[in-house]
Amino acid sequence: MNKTGIVIILLCFLAAAAVVLWERRKTRKTMEEIERMLDAAMTGSFSETNFDESQLSALETKFAHYLSAAEASSRNVAQEKDKIKTLIADISHQTKTPIANLLLYSELLKEETLPASAKANVEALYKQSEKLRFLIDSLVKLSRLENGIISLTPQQAALQPLLESVVEQYTAKASEKGLSLQMQDTDAFAVFDFKWTAEALANIVDNAIKYTEHGTITISAVSYEMFVRIDISDTGSGIPENEQAKIFARFYRSNSVQKQEGVGIGLYLARQIISGEGGYIKVASVPGKGSTFSIFLPK
Repeated sequence: MNKTGIVIILLCFLAAAAVVLWERRKTRKTMEEIERMLDAAMTGSFSETNFDESQLSALETKFAHYLSAAEASSRNVAQEKDKIKTLIADISHQTKTPIANLLLYSELLKEETLPASAKANVEALYKQSEKLRFLIDSLVKLSRLENGIISLTPQQAALQPLLESVVEQYTAKASEKGLSLQMQDTDAFAVFDFKWTAEALANIVDNAIKYTEHGTITISAVSYEMFVRIDISDTGSGIPENEQAKIFARFYRSNSVQKQEGVGIGLYLARQIISGEGGYIKVASVPGKGSTFSIFLPK
């Protein structure tokens, strides 16, 4: 190959290298501009700066339209939340007094000397009023959680006071039914919201008492590397395997427990609370032998 051919080859190589470098710079500049646009979008300061026929200008226009639509959607969501917040407050306020009056007058009637049939009717009235109160309270709590009106504030704390508060709350109810409510002491710590986790535990313990005719309900805790497991075990009727995945659904009630008191919202609320804290709930059950609900909380 003569010198002219070598020079031509070198020139072609340099030209190709120059094109590659130019494309790289162009790509880098485009990427930097897109990154700038994304940063501006995240801070809410995005505005169109290119008004030409380039692809970048078209991309900025699409960004502007998308952000405008997103902002409008965000405003609509905020307005809907405000409406729901007002509605929940109204429901809570408007129903609290009538339900309290129903319970009060039912209790007063129970103290009167009445025929046996009338006493049965008054007792039924009281139970249904209590059921209505529980349903309204549960729905209000659930709505507030789901709509962000109430926010969970998990903090690292000892589990012992939490478990003791639940046991203290339900010992009398268990004793009235001839059941033993026991707790194993623990020195475990976990990250949880005390008030709402107590609510979740209370719903599970209340169910254990409701569906256990005789025996013991035990609360214990086991600490792992990343989680703490709280077990609520009973010697009750148990849950069929084909229903164990359904019991955490809102308003779900098994046909086998329809005669028992309840509205089918306690376990759903418990799962919402524990999930909101970064944990989860599992259940293991053998029909006729009892159930164990396991709550896993992050450490």
